[in-house]
Amino acid sequence: MIDISVNNLEKGFEVGKKILKGLSFTVNSGEHVAILGPNGCGKTTLFRILCGELEPDAGSAMVAPGRRIGLISQIPVYPAHWTTEDVLRDAQRRLYEISARLEELGVLMERDSSPALLHEYDALSDEFRRRGGWGMDSERSRVASGLDITPQLRAQPFDSLSGGERTRVNLARLILEDTDILLLDEPTNHLDLHATEWLEEYIRHFKGTVLSISHDRYFLDVAAQRCIEIADGAAEFYSGNYSFYVVERQRRFEEKLKQYEKDQAKIEQLQRAADKLHLWAFLGADKLHKRAFSIEKRIERLSQSEKPATARALTVKFRERDFSGDEVIVADGLGKGFSGRTLFSGVSLGVTGGERIALIGDNGAGKTTFLKLLMGEEMPDSGYIYRGPAIRAAYLPQIVRFPDERRSMLDTMLYDCRVQPQEARDRLAAFGFRGEDVFKAVGALSGGEKSRLRLCMLMGGEINLLVLDEPTNHLDIASREWMEDALEDYEQTLLFVSHDRYFIEKFATRIWTLENGQFSDFRGSWAEYGAWRERQAAISRNAGRAEKKERRDTRAPRPANAERLIAKTEKEIAAIEEKLAAIERESEENASDYEKLLELGAQREELDEKLTALYTKWEELNP
Repeated sequence: MIDISVNNLEKGFEVGKKILKGLSFTVNSGEHVAILGPNGCGKTTLFRILCGELEPDAGSAMVAPGRRIGLISQIPVYPAHWTTEDVLRDAQRRLYEISARLEELGVLMERDSSPALLHEYDALSDEFRRRGGWGMDSERSRVASGLDITPQLRAQPFDSLSGGERTRVNLARLILEDTDILLLDEPTNHLDLHATEWLEEYIRHFKGTVLSISHDRYFLDVAAQRCIEIADGAAEFYSGNYSFYVVERQRRFEEKLKQYEKDQAKIEQLQRAADKLHLWAFLGADKLHKRAFSIEKRIERLSQSEKPATARALTVKFRERDFSGDEVIVADGLGKGFSGRTLFSGVSLGVTGGERIALIGDNGAGKTTFLKLLMGEEMPDSGYIYRGPAIRAAYLPQIVRFPDERRSMLDTMLYDCRVQPQEARDRLAAFGFRGEDVFKAVGALSGGEKSRLRLCMLMGGEINLLVLDEPTNHLDIASREWMEDALEDYEQTLLFVSHDRYFIEKFATRIWTLENGQFSDFRGSWAEYGAWRERQAAISRNAGRAEKKERRDTRAPRPANAERLIAKTEKEIAAIEEKLAAIERESEENASDYEKLLELGAQREELDEKLTALYTKWEELNP
């Protein structure tokens, strides 16, 4: 069944300039699709048309009748007195209505047990059960907890929440409403790693249809089974997740380039032949003109093919300052609080030259505060932190501001970087600011453009410690790749806060985790850190089982039959866990094989269901 059908869709916001130019595609029920393309290509416009917020100029965008559609950025207006909890409960409004009616019917049937009342009661009871009514309170808490909606946040007036908090609550609302079609427009923007991983797991098992716009490449690998790229207003199709798209897009580019070069060589060959025929015709063989004109028509057809273009690579690199010595950063007994709450205390860490450290943790844990202490923008409450005497640091904050936001980009470069106009233009061009764009006031730039401009300015100085706070937060995928290119050859010390797991995996050789006011230090990559976390979780599970077993052993002995059932169940659990681990390894080995990944995904889902049932059985056998 087709859930979404888009046919020859056109939309523009300026006269004579359309961003969608005949866009056509279909999405089947239950498909998870990534919508890709650079900023401004029309992705969000497409979503707004699907939701009915915008009307297309031409063509159509149809959603199957009866299918409920939800868009994250579409936040309803609620009564002024409503709390966050009221908003979450409203998502389960139908269940509360059924519950109230069932109570009413129960009272009525004490006096009147007519078939009509019994039939209504049975039908509503069945609907209540099917929609998860008996567990609606726990489900609401599960979703809220997964998306970092704390009990304190649930008690606050919804109108008092920040934009990011409202987005998280709205996402929770859509999940609780059991929407048929989810349109996710940058869903991870306001989520920390814990909440992002929770959302990925939810979408992995979501049976409905999902369309995702995201710059989080790890998220797209999990959330998408196939990709639709909006290129020059039309659709390009890729039958796999984001990793598949990257490889396949490059293959198609190389294939098109090879065909273009082949066409150019053929054009040169045909042109020489046509020129000779015209020459011979002028020398007396008039009939040869006709053959020459026929060749020139063929040349004209071949000339219509355009050279395939790819995004310009970043052409500048960081200027590095030589560093000799061990001490880059030293912290000892470091503590800092905010508004009466301790963010962290007793922090003792050391960093040596050339290390690449990712600082991760939940939103509000104190990561940005730690960077500000390091850069001297704030003072610690206890202990100290300092940089080595030979260290020259550069800092890219999460929110970039400039001394005079009325100045143009070019003037900002001239005043702040003390460079000649031509060098300023060259450096701006390397970061994608060309032509008349350089005269745009910095105050009019988007968050991503400001980060890009600040990075451009930092690259001119000699530095040996680069500190970045969410450097990819406001950047599209192409801009993230530009930044990664810039950092690729940077060999000095790098410390960064990020939720971008692709970025972390590419650069981090050490992971600092800030959790519950304490730093933990892991030396290794993001993948190695993830494997370590899984081992720790397994150890914790096994310890919990051992503890339960110990408690069982202190109680009266069970019948032998029960012990045999427990042993058999534990053996089955271990066997399935081994199979799941093997599937994960096989998935990594076949990351670019879409058909194989689908097959493995189906196997994983089947095993997950069996494992859940076995854990339930084990719990029942171990009261």
